[in-house]
Amino acid sequence: MHKLLPILAALVLTACSQPMPETGAKTPPLDAALLDQEIGVIAQRAEPAMIEVAVQNLEGGEMWAWNGDKAFPMQSVFKAPLGAAVLAEVDAGKLSLDEVITLEEKDISPAHSRIADAWPERDAYTVRDLLVAAVAESDNTAADVLMKRIGGPGAVTAWLRSKRVMDMRVDRYERELQPEISGMESFRIAWKGWPAFAMARDSVPEATRRAAAARYLADPRDTTTASGALTFLRLLQVRELLSPRSTALLLRIMIESRTGEGRLKAGLPPGATLAHKTGTSATDLGMTMVVNDIGIVTLRDGRRYAVVVFMTGSTQDEAAQDQVFSDIMRVIVRAAGKRHAPH
Repeated sequence: MHKLLPILAALVLTACSQPMPETGAKTPPLDAALLDQEIGVIAQRAEPAMIEVAVQNLEGGEMWAWNGDKAFPMQSVFKAPLGAAVLAEVDAGKLSLDEVITLEEKDISPAHSRIADAWPERDAYTVRDLLVAAVAESDNTAADVLMKRIGGPGAVTAWLRSKRVMDMRVDRYERELQPEISGMESFRIAWKGWPAFAMARDSVPEATRRAAAARYLADPRDTTTASGALTFLRLLQVRELLSPRSTALLLRIMIESRTGEGRLKAGLPPGATLAHKTGTSATDLGMTMVVNDIGIVTLRDGRRYAVVVFMTGSTQDEAAQDQVFSDIMRVIVRAAGKRHAPH
């Protein structure tokens, strides 16, 4: 069933920091009955996977959630708050987007990473290059290099807490997390690129990999809740996280992202845009541990909604997983209704 109160309680502190207009004639209320019924049907269709869905009207503040109080693994969703933390350093004058960082062997991380694939033939990138690669392309090496540059995972989490994003935490570099969740040893350069990494993973006994996956799905590290993700998206949209210039840059990168084209974006109506970040684990032993997509939807009439969809433990193929997300977006758009003219 849908859960409004847990999210409402978790968001109350952040809501106090930025007054929000009441939902009025311009924005119809979300059709909670429609969401309850149709998201429930989609959740059954996705089984044995578990899904979490949350939506918030950014004009009026109204929200709705399914499994909204459960913490889910982020995977690459964390690269959106990482990008914001990097830009906060730029806003503070501690970092320049034009700074050039030269990569060494110790900086290379597991796939997916175009930058790792190009190393060592190319080893120098600006902070701007790395920001775009991390957020728009979900590049693991770019994310790890940026995170190290601003102080590591703990620095990202501390920055989120300073902005009152309380239920979102970043604990590990990708070069730590990705081998660990498959029961592998510490990452090594011989595993650079997906074919080499997959071969090394497949050499790990199946029982070890299954046990590692189960530990990962129960691990509180590198997770967020619906309230954490919605709070991050809302504060980004209302410019409480970053300067207007940095906010515009991050949202543009998120809009131009080409990851997850078949997920939430595929369910948008004509004229709508989505500034989003996906997260996906590799599929192994017939299961995809994590499939995620979060973002800010702007409808053609200007209304904005923060949307969060997480899925864990999916045994479906990629096309069916994507269909779950696009169908959820279509239901949310229907539940949002049409803007009414003011009286």
